[in-house]
Amino acid sequence: MSLNPIRPWRNIERRKSRQIMVGNVPVGGDAPISVQTMTNTNGHDVRATLDQVIRAADAGADIVRISAPDQETTHALKEICRQSPVPIVADIHFHYKRAIEAAQAGAACLRINPGNIGSPERVREVIKAARDYGCSIRIGVNAGSLEKHLLDKYGEPCPDAMVESGMDHIKILQDNDFHEFKISVKASDIFMAAAAYQQLADVTDAPIHLGITEAGGFVGGTVKSAIGMGNLLWAGIGDTIRVSLSADPVEEVKVGFEILKSLGLRTRGVQIISCPSCARQGFDVIKTVEALEKRLEHIKIPMSLSIIGCVVNGPGEALMTDLGFTGGGAGSGMIYMAGKQSHKLSNEKMVDHIVELVEERAEKLTAEAATAEAAAE
Repeated sequence: MSLNPIRPWRNIERRKSRQIMVGNVPVGGDAPISVQTMTNTNGHDVRATLDQVIRAADAGADIVRISAPDQETTHALKEICRQSPVPIVADIHFHYKRAIEAAQAGAACLRINPGNIGSPERVREVIKAARDYGCSIRIGVNAGSLEKHLLDKYGEPCPDAMVESGMDHIKILQDNDFHEFKISVKASDIFMAAAAYQQLADVTDAPIHLGITEAGGFVGGTVKSAIGMGNLLWAGIGDTIRVSLSADPVEEVKVGFEILKSLGLRTRGVQIISCPSCARQGFDVIKTVEALEKRLEHIKIPMSLSIIGCVVNGPGEALMTDLGFTGGGAGSGMIYMAGKQSHKLSNEKMVDHIVELVEERAEKLTAEAATAEAAAE
């Protein structure tokens, strides 16, 4: 039994984009939508930065971005890129030479902001370095740093100005016969960002990187990102995403996956379906879910788990999940497996037993996948 069976009303037709490579990660085309984050350590500190990259990768990040504002950081990038388990994007502002140094250091992608990287000649030097060292490029348009001539033309940041900025720089890359690029048009205003991305999707086949920039703290930023990016993803727009939060980068990765999982666009780990709890609950739902989320973080195999406090909705939710527990009163509840009642279980043993069942199922699915892969070879 699957949480997300195929239903005609839930199908999302993704925009057709061409595919590029960011290191060994395909972006665009029919590749899975990749999840990115960005480190917030001092880039000079190789160990601290690598530790954060590794934690993000363990949480599922496909790509990690690192700000490279000075030569000390681009020098440190060489060791970071060498040891990183995922491709590294070098975030470049103001100085084109940092982009060249980052490419030489092994960055898989260079993120440049057209409004502050410099003249077309300097951009061309960055293009040459990207080509020479096998980097892709992300054109990163931001409403807060548009070129002066566009602000003069439009009077203020707006979707038209953002898209024009992006297309101007696409032309520079294409005129230099460089096509390994993706593009973003970010704004902190979700209406502006969504309108810009919708316009952009109509005028280029480049892979699109989605983000609501400077979204805010964990709760507020999650809500803004889910509304802004969720709306675009639902419309089929977006090939790679980054949730921007004033929080631990690992939380950005988790939120990114939750957005994709909620739309059926990507699966990873255990998706818990749980009730908000009320006076009918037969056990403490909130504490139980908190404990299960923490203890099941290591599971990477996609799986669905329903944790419902009472029998009003519990049996129905359990029909649609791989595993489930429904409170029944008198200190016990019912375990469901593949939508069917399996056995009663006391509340006090619930968490340990559910973790055991999930781990057993994950091991079984992993073994089956390995067998299928071996047979295919």
